Amino acid sequence: MSIYKEIVDKKASIAVIGLGYVGLPIALAFSKKVKVIGFDINEARVNMMKKGIDPSNELGKKDFENSDITFTCKLEELKKAKFFIVAVPTPIDEHNQPDLKPLVGASTTVGKVLKKGDYVVYESTVYPGCTEEDCIPILEQHSKLKFVKDFKVGYSPERINPGDKEHTITKILKIVSGCDKESLENIAKTYEIIVEPGTHRAPSIKVAEAAKIIENTQRDVNIALMNELSIIFNRMNINTFDVLAAAGTKWNFLKFMPGLVGGHCIGVDPYYLTHKAESLGYHARIINSGRYVNDSMGFYVAKTCVKRIIAAGKNISKSKVLIMGATFKEDVSDIRNSKVADIVKELKSFGVKVEIVDPQADSDELNHEYGFGLNKLSKGYDGVIVAVNHKEYKNLDEKYFASILSKKGILVDVKGMYRGKIKSLGYWSL
Repeated sequence: MSIYKEIVDKKASIAVIGLGYVGLPIALAFSKKVKVIGFDINEARVNMMKKGIDPSNELGKKDFENSDITFTCKLEELKKAKFFIVAVPTPIDEHNQPDLKPLVGASTTVGKVLKKGDYVVYESTVYPGCTEEDCIPILEQHSKLKFVKDFKVGYSPERINPGDKEHTITKILKIVSGCDKESLENIAKTYEIIVEPGTHRAPSIKVAEAAKIIENTQRDVNIALMNELSIIFNRMNINTFDVLAAAGTKWNFLKFMPGLVGGHCIGVDPYYLTHKAESLGYHARIINSGRYVNDSMGFYVAKTCVKRIIAAGKNISKSKVLIMGATFKEDVSDIRNSKVADIVKELKSFGVKVEIVDPQADSDELNHEYGFGLNKLSKGYDGVIVAVNHKEYKNLDEKYFASILSKKGILVDVKGMYRGKIKSLGYWSL
């Protein structure tokens, strides 16, 4: 009997290792159809999920209902599974180098419970070759089993977009790959249990890894171009969003926008590719240039705000600036790799008093990650920077900003949300 048939007949369980933004939606989607074990090393998170609470605030109580799932942080429970999906983060370190510690840890955990006939599928974004060169040796080492002969491995990259309620795991075409024809068939059929559009069967694990990493690299490079154009157009006194609206009337114009590029995907994945390129003796010029531009945008926004406050005749070291939004993107609570932290750091280097508000972020998490928390909204700001387009900010008008700004105060609208709506205040956007 194939492992797919065992899963469908509920004779075998799927285990999902890592229950964050990616892993939890996958685990819950499968649990509506088959038996699932949801594993995470964070016991506090596991206890929340047992009560039907998503620690990432992406899913609601209803998403946990009618689910055949066991949440655990115990290794013993994992032994009951035969099909393992690894969905742990793949961050970068302070030198922008891949940090494989979560992936190594997850591979070690799975290796300790791996049995003959089991499957392991990786979803974490990695450079091409990582699954076979870094992960499989760990599985073999801890299981004492032989790859292909005793257990099968595949790679199926995650495509979940935090905050996106339309492009969910069940609605997005899934790339799948396997170590041989048999594994590819079983992995594809298993994912097709939940993925309505079906699967694209990549010819190899490396192809699937490469496909995922260029999805975000392509976006990163295109956004970097928009950000560079924004810097150029700013010197010409042209509004970038006006330019893009005009250019976007051509049928084949790619509609990317300037902005802060943070988070755990677009702001991270290209570094995995450039790391691999460097190891092969190639310096990726375009990708690295795009990363440099996007990584510098927080500092650019802060400096522009400072220049405009000074131009308004104010003493910058005695100025107060409000930053609205601290998460890495709109309408999510995730603060990982938020470029708002760069704005805060740069403003403080000028002696500016900085206050931050955000309806989605957690103040304690911000303090732990970046050394600053959230503040209560006050008035008399010399500058207000709307850094993240949360839904709570979309209906704010000029009257509102005038009420919290000081005389000759500056409104910085990073994503151009209020373009055309501000008539009297000092206004600037990318």
